[in-house]
Amino acid sequence: MAAVSQVLSSVPAAGETPYLHQLKRQVDRVVAQNRVTADDLGEAHTWLRRIAACLRYPSSAQPDSETVTQVVSSAQVQQEMADLQRAFQPDLKRKPAQAALHGAWQRTWKAYGPDLLHCYDIPGLPPDNLRLESLFGRLRRHQRRISGRKATRELRDFGQAQVLFSAESEAELLAHIRQVPLPDYQENRRRLAEAEAPHRLLRRLHRNPLGTVRCLIDQHAARRAKLESTSDPSPL
Repeated sequence: MAAVSQVLSSVPAAGETPYLHQLKRQVDRVVAQNRVTADDLGEAHTWLRRIAACLRYPSSAQPDSETVTQVVSSAQVQQEMADLQRAFQPDLKRKPAQAALHGAWQRTWKAYGPDLLHCYDIPGLPPDNLRLESLFGRLRRHQRRISGRKATRELRDFGQAQVLFSAESEAELLAHIRQVPLPDYQENRRRLAEAEAPHRLLRRLHRNPLGTVRCLIDQHAARRAKLESTSDPSPL
Protein backbone atom coordinates (compact mmCIF):
# COMPACT_ATOMS: atom_id res chain seq x y z
CA MET A 1 0.00 0.00 0.00
CA ALA A 2 2.88 2.37 0.68
CA ALA A 3 4.14 1.72 -2.85
CA VAL A 4 0.68 2.50 -4.26
CA SER A 5 0.60 5.76 -2.31
CA GLN A 6 4.06 6.66 -3.61
CA VAL A 7 2.98 6.22 -7.23
CA LEU A 8 -0.31 8.07 -6.76
CA SER A 9 1.62 11.05 -5.35
CA SER A 10 3.12 11.61 -8.79
CA VAL A 11 -0.25 11.98 -10.53
CA PRO A 12 -0.69 15.60 -11.70
CA ALA A 13 -3.80 17.58 -10.85
CA ALA A 14 -6.08 17.59 -13.87
CA GLY A 15 -9.73 17.41 -14.75
CA GLU A 16 -9.56 13.64 -15.18
CA THR A 17 -7.63 12.78 -12.00
CA PRO A 18 -9.84 13.69 -8.99
CA TYR A 19 -10.64 10.03 -8.49
CA LEU A 20 -6.95 9.13 -8.27
CA HIS A 21 -6.30 11.88 -5.72
CA GLN A 22 -9.29 10.71 -3.67
CA LEU A 23 -7.91 7.18 -3.91
CA LYS A 24 -4.54 8.41 -2.61
CA ARG A 25 -6.21 9.88 0.49
CA GLN A 26 -7.91 6.57 1.16
CA VAL A 27 -4.65 4.66 0.66
CA ASP A 28 -2.78 7.03 2.99
CA ARG A 29 -5.41 6.49 5.67
CA VAL A 30 -5.11 2.69 5.35
CA VAL A 31 -1.31 2.91 5.50
CA ALA A 32 -1.44 5.02 8.68
CA GLN A 33 -3.93 2.69 10.34
CA ASN A 34 -1.90 -0.42 9.57
CA ARG A 35 1.65 0.84 10.00
CA VAL A 36 2.21 -1.07 13.26
CA THR A 37 0.93 -4.28 11.68
CA ALA A 38 3.07 -3.68 8.60
CA ASP A 39 6.19 -3.20 10.75
CA ASP A 40 5.38 -6.44 12.56
CA LEU A 41 5.00 -8.28 9.25
CA GLY A 42 8.22 -6.77 7.95
CA GLU A 43 10.15 -7.93 10.98
CA ALA A 44 8.63 -11.41 10.72
CA HIS A 45 9.62 -11.55 7.06
CA THR A 46 13.18 -10.55 7.95
CA TRP A 47 13.41 -13.44 10.38
CA LEU A 48 11.88 -15.78 7.82
CA ARG A 49 14.64 -14.85 5.37
CA ARG A 50 17.21 -15.53 8.08
CA ILE A 51 15.73 -19.00 8.55
CA ALA A 52 15.91 -19.62 4.81
CA ALA A 53 19.53 -18.42 4.72
CA CYS A 54 20.39 -20.78 7.55
CA LEU A 55 19.00 -23.75 5.62
CA ARG A 56 21.09 -22.79 2.54
CA TYR A 57 18.79 -24.49 0.09
CA PRO A 58 19.98 -24.09 -3.52
CA SER A 59 18.02 -21.56 -5.53
CA SER A 60 16.32 -22.30 -8.83
CA ALA A 61 19.15 -20.48 -10.62
CA GLN A 62 21.71 -23.04 -9.46
CA PRO A 63 22.34 -26.16 -11.55
CA ASP A 64 21.22 -29.51 -10.23
CA SER A 65 24.81 -30.54 -9.56
CA GLU A 66 25.24 -27.87 -6.88
CA THR A 67 23.88 -29.37 -3.70
CA VAL A 68 23.83 -28.20 -0.13
CA THR A 69 26.29 -30.93 0.87
CA GLN A 70 29.07 -28.94 -0.78
CA VAL A 71 28.40 -25.95 1.45
CA VAL A 72 27.53 -27.00 4.99
CA SER A 73 27.04 -30.03 7.23
CA SER A 74 23.91 -31.05 9.09
CA ALA A 75 25.55 -30.44 12.47
CA GLN A 76 26.39 -26.86 11.51
CA VAL A 77 22.87 -26.15 10.28
CA GLN A 78 21.38 -27.62 13.45
CA GLN A 79 23.63 -25.46 15.63
CA GLU A 80 22.88 -22.29 13.66
CA MET A 81 19.17 -22.99 13.79
CA ALA A 82 19.32 -23.42 17.55
CA ASP A 83 21.17 -20.09 17.84
CA LEU A 84 18.50 -18.37 15.76
CA GLN A 85 15.71 -19.80 17.87
CA ARG A 86 17.34 -18.54 21.04
CA ALA A 87 17.84 -15.08 19.50
CA PHE A 88 14.26 -14.78 18.26
CA GLN A 89 12.27 -13.67 21.31
CA PRO A 90 9.44 -11.40 20.07
CA ASP A 91 6.70 -9.81 22.14
CA LEU A 92 4.10 -12.55 21.80
CA LYS A 93 1.26 -10.32 23.03
CA ARG A 94 1.85 -7.20 20.91
CA LYS A 95 3.45 -8.71 17.78
CA PRO A 96 0.94 -11.23 16.35
CA ALA A 97 2.81 -11.89 13.10
CA GLN A 98 6.09 -12.60 14.87
CA ALA A 99 4.23 -14.62 17.51
CA ALA A 100 2.68 -16.77 14.76
CA LEU A 101 6.09 -17.28 13.16
CA HIS A 102 7.63 -18.13 16.52
CA GLY A 103 5.02 -20.80 17.27
CA ALA A 104 5.05 -22.36 13.80
CA TRP A 105 8.85 -22.33 13.69
CA GLN A 106 9.21 -24.06 17.05
CA ARG A 107 6.56 -26.69 16.27
CA THR A 108 7.80 -27.44 12.76
CA TRP A 109 11.46 -27.68 13.66
CA LYS A 110 10.73 -29.88 16.66
CA ALA A 111 8.54 -32.23 14.62
CA TYR A 112 10.41 -32.32 11.29
CA GLY A 113 13.80 -30.72 11.85
CA PRO A 114 15.81 -33.97 12.17
CA ASP A 115 14.27 -35.29 8.93
CA LEU A 116 15.30 -32.14 7.06
CA LEU A 117 18.97 -32.49 7.96
CA HIS A 118 19.71 -35.65 5.97
CA CYS A 119 20.07 -33.73 2.70
CA TYR A 120 23.22 -32.03 4.04
CA ASP A 121 25.04 -35.33 4.56
CA ILE A 122 23.71 -37.52 1.72
CA PRO A 123 25.01 -36.51 -1.73
CA GLY A 124 22.27 -36.07 -4.31
CA LEU A 125 19.39 -36.01 -1.83
CA PRO A 126 17.20 -32.95 -2.58
CA PRO A 127 16.20 -30.79 0.38
CA ASP A 128 12.51 -30.85 -0.57
CA ASN A 129 9.98 -32.11 -3.09
CA LEU A 130 8.93 -28.70 -4.41
CA ARG A 131 9.92 -29.49 -8.00
CA LEU A 132 7.81 -32.64 -7.97
CA GLU A 133 4.84 -30.80 -6.49
CA SER A 134 5.28 -28.03 -9.06
CA LEU A 135 5.18 -30.58 -11.88
CA PHE A 136 1.93 -32.12 -10.66
CA GLY A 137 0.50 -28.65 -10.11
CA ARG A 138 1.13 -27.79 -13.75
CA LEU A 139 -0.41 -31.11 -14.80
CA ARG A 140 -3.55 -30.39 -12.80
CA ARG A 141 -3.93 -26.91 -14.32
CA HIS A 142 -3.49 -28.25 -17.85
CA GLN A 143 -5.97 -31.04 -17.17
CA ARG A 144 -8.58 -28.53 -16.02
CA ARG A 145 -8.08 -26.45 -19.15
CA ILE A 146 -8.32 -29.45 -21.47
CA SER A 147 -11.28 -31.21 -19.86
CA GLY A 148 -13.16 -28.30 -18.29
CA ARG A 149 -13.59 -30.31 -15.08
CA LYS A 150 -12.85 -28.96 -11.64
CA ALA A 151 -11.78 -32.32 -10.18
CA THR A 152 -8.44 -33.84 -11.14
CA ARG A 153 -8.64 -37.05 -9.14
CA GLU A 154 -7.39 -39.09 -12.09
CA LEU A 155 -4.04 -37.31 -12.00
CA ARG A 156 -3.19 -38.98 -8.70
CA ASP A 157 -2.66 -42.27 -10.56
CA PHE A 158 -2.12 -41.25 -14.19
CA GLY A 159 -0.72 -37.73 -13.96
CA GLN A 160 2.46 -38.51 -15.86
CA ALA A 161 0.44 -39.76 -18.88
CA GLN A 162 -1.36 -36.48 -19.38
CA VAL A 163 1.59 -34.89 -21.22
CA LEU A 164 2.23 -37.77 -23.65
CA PHE A 165 1.24 -37.96 -27.32
CA SER A 166 0.70 -41.09 -29.38
CA ALA A 167 3.44 -40.63 -31.98
CA GLU A 168 6.37 -42.71 -33.12
CA SER A 169 8.44 -39.84 -34.50
CA GLU A 170 8.74 -36.07 -34.35
CA ALA A 171 7.27 -35.85 -37.85
CA GLU A 172 4.17 -37.75 -36.76
CA LEU A 173 3.85 -35.59 -33.64
CA LEU A 174 4.13 -32.45 -35.76
CA ALA A 175 1.46 -33.78 -38.10
CA HIS A 176 -0.92 -34.27 -35.17
CA ILE A 177 -0.28 -30.73 -33.95
CA ARG A 178 -0.81 -29.27 -37.44
CA GLN A 179 -4.28 -30.78 -37.61
CA VAL A 180 -5.44 -27.85 -35.51
CA PRO A 181 -5.95 -24.82 -37.78
CA LEU A 182 -3.66 -21.95 -36.86
CA PRO A 183 -6.48 -19.33 -36.69
CA ASP A 184 -8.45 -21.56 -34.30
CA TYR A 185 -5.39 -22.06 -32.10
CA GLN A 186 -4.63 -18.33 -32.03
CA GLU A 187 -8.25 -17.49 -31.24
CA ASN A 188 -8.32 -19.91 -28.31
CA ARG A 189 -4.99 -18.61 -27.02
CA ARG A 190 -6.38 -15.05 -27.21
CA ARG A 191 -9.51 -16.03 -25.30
CA LEU A 192 -7.42 -17.83 -22.70
CA ALA A 193 -5.16 -14.78 -22.28
CA GLU A 194 -8.21 -12.53 -21.81
CA ALA A 195 -9.63 -14.89 -19.19
CA GLU A 196 -6.33 -14.99 -17.30
CA ALA A 197 -5.66 -11.23 -17.51
CA PRO A 198 -7.36 -10.33 -14.16
CA HIS A 199 -5.49 -13.07 -12.30
CA ARG A 200 -2.18 -12.00 -13.86
CA LEU A 201 -2.82 -8.41 -12.82
CA LEU A 202 -3.47 -9.48 -9.23
CA ARG A 203 -0.29 -11.57 -9.20
CA ARG A 204 1.73 -8.64 -10.57
CA LEU A 205 0.17 -6.31 -8.01
CA HIS A 206 1.06 -8.74 -5.22
CA ARG A 207 4.65 -9.34 -6.35
CA ASN A 208 5.54 -5.83 -7.54
CA PRO A 209 2.95 -3.27 -6.38
CA LEU A 210 5.15 -0.25 -7.13
CA GLY A 211 5.90 -1.24 -10.72
CA THR A 212 2.36 -2.45 -11.44
CA VAL A 213 0.62 0.69 -10.17
CA ARG A 214 3.18 2.89 -11.94
CA CYS A 215 2.45 1.05 -15.19
CA LEU A 216 -1.30 1.55 -14.70
CA ILE A 217 -0.81 5.25 -14.01
CA ASP A 218 1.34 5.59 -17.14
CA GLN A 219 -1.38 3.89 -19.18
CA HIS A 220 -3.94 6.26 -17.70
CA ALA A 221 -1.79 9.29 -18.56
CA ALA A 222 -1.25 8.04 -22.11
CA ARG A 223 -4.97 7.51 -22.51
CA ARG A 224 -5.72 11.03 -21.26
CA ALA A 225 -3.15 12.51 -23.64
CA LYS A 226 -4.64 10.60 -26.56
CA LEU A 227 -8.16 11.76 -25.72
CA GLU A 228 -7.00 15.36 -25.38
CA SER A 229 -5.18 15.26 -28.73
CA THR A 230 -8.18 13.82 -30.59
CA SER A 231 -10.86 16.05 -29.07
CA ASP A 232 -12.26 18.70 -31.37
CA PRO A 233 -11.89 22.38 -30.36
CA SER A 234 -15.01 24.17 -29.22
CA PRO A 235 -16.78 25.99 -32.07
CA LEU A 236 -16.67 29.78 -32.00
